[in-house]
Amino acid sequence: MAQSAEPTELVELERLVDRLGSGVETRVLCQVEVGARRLPVYAMAIGNPSPTAPAVGYFGGVHGLERIGAAVVLAYLRSVLMRLRWDAALQRQLELMRMVFMPVVNPGGLWRGTRSNPQGVDLMRNAPVEAVEHVPFLVGGQRLSSHLPWYRGKPNAPMQAESEALCRVVEGELLSHQFSITVDCHSGFGLNDRIWFPYAFTRAPIAHLPEMHALSEILDQTQLHHRYVFEPQSRQYLTHGDLWDHLYQRACSDPECTHLPLTLEMGSWLWVKKNPRQMLSPQGLFNPLIAHRQARVLRRHVTWLDFVGRAACGHQGWRPVGAERERHRQLAMQRWYGAS
Repeated sequence: MAQSAEPTELVELERLVDRLGSGVETRVLCQVEVGARRLPVYAMAIGNPSPTAPAVGYFGGVHGLERIGAAVVLAYLRSVLMRLRWDAALQRQLELMRMVFMPVVNPGGLWRGTRSNPQGVDLMRNAPVEAVEHVPFLVGGQRLSSHLPWYRGKPNAPMQAESEALCRVVEGELLSHQFSITVDCHSGFGLNDRIWFPYAFTRAPIAHLPEMHALSEILDQTQLHHRYVFEPQSRQYLTHGDLWDHLYQRACSDPECTHLPLTLEMGSWLWVKKNPRQMLSPQGLFNPLIAHRQARVLRRHVTWLDFVGRAACGHQGWRPVGAERERHRQLAMQRWYGAS
């Protein structure tokens, strides 16, 4: 069977773009060359652009093998667009906040079926951030060769076009707001679905640890019996070049800005455990290959993405201040860093 001119996720995204109304801002951030093809990297924004309005960003398809990440963001984008015609609550929500979508960050990797982009660079190891503690060999990022996985790119080289595009969107559409949350959807680690927050380059806690703990608390209160493990990424492994570490550090340079970057890491080992034949396919190691299982995954995580948007919109109701902020900091240190 001949390979299509574009990855299926990009085709689906462009169909949605064709149906967008005038209230949705769409732009092509860059074009990615894959052989004789040029694949666009899209971003969409909707809602209140005021810097005083909270903002939320949804990102997927950073790693081309992890197609389910792009599928989850596309499913939620489709849901938002279809509800805009009749959902008065969503219409009111978007009067109060900004939503940004970048579902297919790495179209070349999706088309080629590789974790990296067409230049062989792992976009999640591509930022100019050096780990200050020991990182695992290769997995933590390497500059030896683009023929090996987790390649960071050449030393002192500019970031890849896709990485730069993501950073421009975050800086222009999210860090420009006083409060923002981002969700980057991935798959492939462990049996559990995890929600990670920075850092990846150090085990030190972030400045907004109280806010992260308060967010995890309202998740526990409102999505009873959920299956997410909410934790700093550093509890699992450390890496060089993490884009969200890079962007979070930029956000922290502005004391008026609160930015909470989250990574949804869907546990693909569970799909392999239920269907061991998936181990025979590179795609099967990172994605549910059975239709009903993919549908179940989309339903569960679209619900969580909707929760994140509502949490951003209503952040003033749960963000801790004063003594409450210190209480959340202490609880977070006990829960995630083993402090007494």
